Amino acid sequence: MEQALARLTELTGQLSGFLWNNYLTLGILLGVGLYLTVRTGFIQVRGFTHSLAVTRGVHTKDDEAGQVSHFQALSTALSATVGTGNIAGVATAISLGGPGALFWMWVTAVFGMATKFVECTLAVRYREIDESGEVSGGPMYTLLHGLNFPRLAAVFAFFALIAALGIGNMVQANSVVDGLRFMWPELGDYGWMVGAVLAILVGLVIIGGIRRIARAASVLVPVMAGIYIGAALIVLAAHAPAIPAAIGTILNHALNPWSVGGAAVGEAIRWGVARGMFSNEAGLGSSPIAHAAARTNEPTREGLVAMLEPFIDTLVVCTLTGLVIVVSGAYLSSGDDVVGAALTAYAFSETLGNAGAVVVGLGLTLFAFSTMIAWSYYGDRSAKFLFGDGAVMPYRVVFVVLVVVGAAVPLQLVWNLADITNLLMALPNLLCLVLLVGVVTALQRDYFARQALVNKGQ
Repeated sequence: MEQALARLTELTGQLSGFLWNNYLTLGILLGVGLYLTVRTGFIQVRGFTHSLAVTRGVHTKDDEAGQVSHFQALSTALSATVGTGNIAGVATAISLGGPGALFWMWVTAVFGMATKFVECTLAVRYREIDESGEVSGGPMYTLLHGLNFPRLAAVFAFFALIAALGIGNMVQANSVVDGLRFMWPELGDYGWMVGAVLAILVGLVIIGGIRRIARAASVLVPVMAGIYIGAALIVLAAHAPAIPAAIGTILNHALNPWSVGGAAVGEAIRWGVARGMFSNEAGLGSSPIAHAAARTNEPTREGLVAMLEPFIDTLVVCTLTGLVIVVSGAYLSSGDDVVGAALTAYAFSETLGNAGAVVVGLGLTLFAFSTMIAWSYYGDRSAKFLFGDGAVMPYRVVFVVLVVVGAAVPLQLVWNLADITNLLMALPNLLCLVLLVGVVTALQRDYFARQALVNKGQ
């Protein structure tokens, strides 16, 4: 049995590596983002200021349809994207692709903002609201109502359900144990106990549905991001004279094949795009499920809020992680066995001492917990779509039980399966975005025309 599992882990690892780390996949992901950027008229630039105003509640009306505020919807989606990718993913990209990988993560974030705008605008446009006011939305509903592709909608929902139990649950539970191990190494031997406590905490949040999840996320996200960003800024302040040189190194490794070699630039593109997409989830189709619940009658308005996700996740949090690793020289001075979250912890510890490991450990723990509660909602909307309302509560119970399992067992096989199902989610969603971008641009033109009239009247 162990030999069969080992073989399956190896095969799924090879398939996952092939799917995520080949230039065709990365070209599709980046190409769709570029196409949507052009079709929406560079909405990430033209609509950025307005998106901030909407998120602050300037244009919010309490009597509009939906279950949560714009800020709560953004916090819920961010709680899923701001996670281990910001700590371990950035470090992995720099370890394998060099400092230039950070630049290509920036590129994916800029194009990803347009992708998020389109997919979340469509999610609100094609969502369903039942008699009790409960909202269900996301790519499966867009595929169903926007394109009349019921089978493809079911395929997306199936892979989203599996991904929620894998990358959104067991992998994250394991990451919580890893995070606690950074702070208290002895806890690594008590995975089951940690998992049981974590399962109770997760259960208390997700049983209450999207409103309780959104309330928890709107508290957790600012707190955990504030702690991590504050620590990163302290490290960067200590290395302030080295920051210009670090930025030069990043750009040189990303764009100058004559200096670092064509192969090095190629690896920077490969790992930067792959980890950037993995971190901000643009095009994956997960975030639209959360944004569909927003309290608004304007699909464009929620799309504008959603495009802040890649900005915050990648252009802010991932950038700070990457700069800490580069300015501290950790990617050069650490051993070959110091990778992922351990490399980030090493970089923080170079300046902050033991407090650096605590910051990374606390970040991993809070980020992973928040990711779990957000992905639980993605999974329960997928379960409802596939099997009806009666499947939601049993799904939540299974989700909570698997938290304990994930905290206690090695999960490389689950990681591999999660990576595969993530990409299989993305493909039908990206097809949907390309085919329906015309609907989004029409909604966009109408919204901004009416907004201009309002502003003119004022």
